[in-house]
Amino acid sequence: MKPSVGWALVGAQGGLLAALIVLPAGLLWPKGWIVTSLAAVFVATGIAIVVLGGLRLGTTLTPSPIPKDGGFLVTGGIFRYVRHPIYTGLLVASAGIVLWGASPAHVLGWVALLAVLTVKSHSEEAMLQEKYPEYAQYQKVSGRFVPPLRGIFPRNGASAKG
Repeated sequence: MKPSVGWALVGAQGGLLAALIVLPAGLLWPKGWIVTSLAAVFVATGIAIVVLGGLRLGTTLTPSPIPKDGGFLVTGGIFRYVRHPIYTGLLVASAGIVLWGASPAHVLGWVALLAVLTVKSHSEEAMLQEKYPEYAQYQKVSGRFVPPLRGIFPRNGASAKG
């Protein structure tokens, strides 16, 4: 991936997050105390996930999908469950903004953010596979944005052990 493409994805991500924050509120659903509370929980939870992911990455952290030279593969902590917890946190926090915003533009903005983060993660994973031979195995045991539901939905027709 060319660095310009990577930074364009970062710019799109940032622009969509900013748009979600400044878009005018709508009336798709009523915003009583339940929606307000749920939105606040989503935002707080998303921010906590972002912080946990960033702290775990340490010096390997970069906004670009291009892995840092001299970096290392992080598979512990929150990365044990999801490969892109920072993206997960952004999606959860922005879902809270969508709940509060209650407009069609908020919903479309969130879907666009999901699309950008999906493209960004696919590109990043292709580069991580080239850089770290163990990445393919790591992909089998972790989810992209949400933890895998092993045991509930077994792979390859295997039955769940109970």
